[in-house]
Amino acid sequence: MEYFDIVDENGFPTGETVERSHAHRYGIRHRTAHVWIFRKNGDRTEILLQKRSEIKDSFPGCFDISSAGHIPAGVDYLPSALRELEEELGLTATEDKLLYCGTKSVSEDNCFRGIPYHDRQVTKIFILWYTPEMGEFRLQEEEVSEIRWMEFGECIRSVRDNSFPNCIDLPELELLAQFVS
Repeated sequence: MEYFDIVDENGFPTGETVERSHAHRYGIRHRTAHVWIFRKNGDRTEILLQKRSEIKDSFPGCFDISSAGHIPAGVDYLPSALRELEEELGLTATEDKLLYCGTKSVSEDNCFRGIPYHDRQVTKIFILWYTPEMGEFRLQEEEVSEIRWMEFGECIRSVRDNSFPNCIDLPELELLAQFVS
């Protein structure tokens, strides 16, 4: 079983924990970390998107954040973000390579496979500039079915137009523009 810290509206643990399925079933606030990976390709700035596995409990088969994950109980944002990069994509990075972009609160209600899904999160958002020294991509099949590099401006337009299957939060994507030149 996977347990999360229950957190207040600022993302600080309350001292209580909750099992993952209960957090989403009952809308209990917990933490996540988002890492958006960028690279320069000639004069283009490209963003890496991952396609969520078809077996995921939420948004199966949708393109999403480069790497994201829930923060296990007792762990902080940065170590968890680095762990997710390694697990989902096979990349090795260090905390000093993650550029903090902001914190957001999420409150969404959905239904997947006939099961109500109530997401309440406090999320820290980071950028990582990809370099070959981080290693080759190795995808965690149960999490990620494929990855795709996309020119950043095209990605924003495509998410805005909903022209490909995605679960990307447009305001979060637009936030990144101020950190990417």
